[in-house]
Amino acid sequence: MPVPRCLAAILIASGLCLAATPLALAGTGDGSSAPPTKKHDGPGKKHDAKKDQKKDDQPDAAATGVALIEIHGDMTEEPHPLAWLFGSGDHPTLHEVIDLIRDAGDDEKVQAMVIRLRDCKVHLTQAEEMGAAIAKVRAANKKVVLFVDEFETTEAVLGSYCDQIVIQAGGGVSVPGMYMEEMYLADTMHWAGLTPQLVQIGAYKGANEEYMHSAPSPEWDQNISGLLDGLYGNVRKHIEGGRHMDDAKLDEAMKQSWMALADTGKRVGLLDAAVDLPDLDEWVKKYLKAGSLDWSDYSPADSGASFDSSNPFEAFRKLMKQPDTSPTRDSLAIVYINGPIVDGDSKEGGLMGEAQVGSYTIRRALSEIEDEDLIKGVIVRIDSPGGSAIASEVIWQGLNRLRAKKPVWISVGSMAASGGYYCLSGGQKVYVNPSSIVGSIGVVGGKVAMTGLFDKAKIHTHGRERGPMGRMLASSQPWTDAEESLVRAKMQETYDLFTRRVSEGRKGIDLSKTAEGRLFTGSEAVNNRMADKVGSLDDCIENLAADLKLTPGDYQILEYPGPKSLGDVLSDALGGFVKSPNPTGKLAAEAGPQMLFGTLKELVGPRQWSQIRDQLSAFMQLRKDPVVLTSPRAIIVK
Repeated sequence: MPVPRCLAAILIASGLCLAATPLALAGTGDGSSAPPTKKHDGPGKKHDAKKDQKKDDQPDAAATGVALIEIHGDMTEEPHPLAWLFGSGDHPTLHEVIDLIRDAGDDEKVQAMVIRLRDCKVHLTQAEEMGAAIAKVRAANKKVVLFVDEFETTEAVLGSYCDQIVIQAGGGVSVPGMYMEEMYLADTMHWAGLTPQLVQIGAYKGANEEYMHSAPSPEWDQNISGLLDGLYGNVRKHIEGGRHMDDAKLDEAMKQSWMALADTGKRVGLLDAAVDLPDLDEWVKKYLKAGSLDWSDYSPADSGASFDSSNPFEAFRKLMKQPDTSPTRDSLAIVYINGPIVDGDSKEGGLMGEAQVGSYTIRRALSEIEDEDLIKGVIVRIDSPGGSAIASEVIWQGLNRLRAKKPVWISVGSMAASGGYYCLSGGQKVYVNPSSIVGSIGVVGGKVAMTGLFDKAKIHTHGRERGPMGRMLASSQPWTDAEESLVRAKMQETYDLFTRRVSEGRKGIDLSKTAEGRLFTGSEAVNNRMADKVGSLDDCIENLAADLKLTPGDYQILEYPGPKSLGDVLSDALGGFVKSPNPTGKLAAEAGPQMLFGTLKELVGPRQWSQIRDQLSAFMQLRKDPVVLTSPRAIIVK
């Protein structure tokens, strides 16, 4: 039975992707459904894999077992709140993919693995985390083949962990290096009649650079250039090690592979073969020197709830069901801090479609974990450029309270910068990827005075103030020198608290070399005691479980903030519209900016937009938060 049109419209409005065909509510008719909460078995416990047996359904004992992991759509850090109900769809989590790689590697019937990226863009740190799991599979003497439709820098990094890299025949190849471009808007803002007054604590912070200067300061140039050197060095190290190249050979390969085709990539040694997809089975057979292959499909599955198509009332009952988030045995919890950090509740889609991490939401999750005796340890997964200083401190307080009862470890995805690093300091042990971006211990705050713009537009303002500090955030007038000094003094207090939290959490750290807004790669962060170990989320989970003496396969992994009911998601998504469905309401107020940001997303591309968006969103917090802890830039690997 397809979803009724009214419900389908509501689902689309709430941000769910239903694909091109109607969502079928299929089921067995026995009233059973998938577990309504995101619970994983710990490492060592295999998921059920779909088996694609031979046509006669009688697998050949002499056939070589090959696992297929097809990743369709970009991977996310955390599951959608309704993934328990509708499945992951085209956006599996990185953790789910790592689980499948490990489980296929543990399968005694599997001698080789093929990982296919289908319309999937892998980020640099995701490639490193997947690569760590692939390395364990290869250590068990199993072959791993990567099959891609196109081949760029991050695919080259992921392929460096594999035995063979295969590209779709006729596919494009482009591994030119890395490039970062900055825009400086100070002259533009002055021309427009805007006076930016952004004060930062930390000479290397850089958050005010593009608005206050026409070119990078010496400190910022040193900071960002050093970070880019570190990231590029990691990329070269991965490719050279995996493809057995020296510097000269890699340089020549990068020159020739710019905007090239598959044959060129093969000729310069960046990949091994160009194969048309229908011929992949035969190619794998020849590569493995196998008489026949027994394929097992380990691709991410839609594990949502099933519905009885003959009973519409049962279907609606399950759609409105509250998910169960209670552990049933010894468990580890993963808490996601994924996106800009804000005061209040988390948001699935802000003005620009970004996820925002709310301090209230995280604190509720931490309190729930604190009260669950079956949860023995916690891993906080951070992928954030920072945000509100107050919200970061509130989250730190929650982590500090929780670690008094249970171990709290940290795993960093692509970034733990500024407020993200503030939260990191609340953990006891920190794991980073080699190319994670870590640091930016600094503070920025201020406003943009719009007097000149108002004059040009013939807009006349008349302000009224009450109280001694009433005019401090007036949009029409800049601060006086004395007022700016007051702002700097308040920001210094925030910076002092920030560095005190870091010193308490990272014993032995030398703030004279790591603070003031400096940025580091994960590898560098370990060397300067900003982190403890280079390792993936999977490594962090396994090591914490071992530290707690939990038996592999006998414990659960629960993810927080937990899943939501469909009713809760619809309430969050449509609350403003339901209260004010007129042209002056929230929907109309956001239509213009959403159209603008939608156009910008199309111009820069979805991959770049996801990074630029979170940075811009964090910076826009200055509209309501005079002091923020935010990393200044998005790093885009091309």
